[in-house]
Amino acid sequence: MTAITTIVIFTATYVLIATEKVHRVAAALGGAALMLLIHAVDGQAAFFSESTGIDWNVIFLLLGMMIIVGVLKQTGIFEYLAIWAAKRARGRPFRLMALLVVITAVASALLDNVTTVLLIAPVTFLVCERLALPVAPFLIAEAMAANIGGTATLIGDPPNIIIASRAGLTFNDFLIHLAPLILLVVAVFLGLCRILFRGSYLYHPERVAEVMLLDEREVIQDRRLLWQSLAVLAIVIVAFALHPVLHYEPAVVALLGAGILVAATKVTTEQALREVEWPTLVFFMGLFVMVGALVETGVIGQISRAAAAATEGRLGLAAMVLLWASASLSAIVDNIPYVATMSPIVADLAQSFGPDGQVLWWALALGADLGGNATAVGASANVVILGLAERNGTRISFWQFTRYGLVVTLVTVAVATPYLWLRYLAG
Repeated sequence: MTAITTIVIFTATYVLIATEKVHRVAAALGGAALMLLIHAVDGQAAFFSESTGIDWNVIFLLLGMMIIVGVLKQTGIFEYLAIWAAKRARGRPFRLMALLVVITAVASALLDNVTTVLLIAPVTFLVCERLALPVAPFLIAEAMAANIGGTATLIGDPPNIIIASRAGLTFNDFLIHLAPLILLVVAVFLGLCRILFRGSYLYHPERVAEVMLLDEREVIQDRRLLWQSLAVLAIVIVAFALHPVLHYEPAVVALLGAGILVAATKVTTEQALREVEWPTLVFFMGLFVMVGALVETGVIGQISRAAAAATEGRLGLAAMVLLWASASLSAIVDNIPYVATMSPIVADLAQSFGPDGQVLWWALALGADLGGNATAVGASANVVILGLAERNGTRISFWQFTRYGLVVTLVTVAVATPYLWLRYLAG
């Protein structure tokens, strides 16, 4: 009976999150509270268990990176990059979009996609206004680039953090297995941008002349802080890569970097914490408790056994189904709760296939991350972009985003399919 009640609570919460009838933080906290209330999970399992509790490694990794990026934001470096891109493109709209897309993809791989779009979007408004360009296509392209670029690394997209924590994967694992594919996907995406947004590339010579007069160096507000922040960020990224040697968890590295940056600079504690997305962190906590309840009551185990039986022990079939099913489901609901729900199922499936089963984690990551581009609610970065656009007087409707997103998702997942098959399953 408890298992059935747990499923009902989880499904109802999921629907509230997907439809946005209730704020996702309120829904997640309410769902977690109900799970504790019906004893589907207890305090010990919710707060201290590695398998069914809140994954504090995920929480503190995000917290540390948010603090570092919050300090970086104060330096003006992202505004500098955007103005530099506009001048580098000499005002040519497609060149400008290509540069912004590449900057966004790279930044998302090094930071995370939500933080990147928060930083790059305001500058996009400025540049598009000065060049008299429609801003919506640029924002949509940047959201998609953030989701694509974030797929390449452990810290680039929140679902990857969940997958890494559950599967025991390192920063280097993501670089080795996913980064080569993402380089190809970014190139394909640039080609799609040329076609999908071709009606938006308007060139106004007089506006271009004005932009060329801007001095990007003037937007750097604190050069000393900039170099300090970049140095700390570089050390953090190197430490991520050296995890097999240093044996420091990514969460520990991120917190150490944030602590050093705050302690060694004139940034106050209040300034450092101002940019932290506390609602996102709380949302994760509630979500982990709900998924833990599904594990505790045996629901996840039953689903994984049924999934294993459906694929009849064929790893290739399991990987392909997982890739495309993940892309489809992540288009309907935010990919964060989807991956949090699927991770324990994939863990059981992967274990049943032995060492070769690791391909299932890459199928889950690619499907969820790339599938998040399909609709306006598929990924957190998409929702953030729509909110920023509306706040600045530009409304991007659900279907305006989705008609581009569906094409991009179909093409990019199609590119990922032979990659997975040829690298891990062929022969």
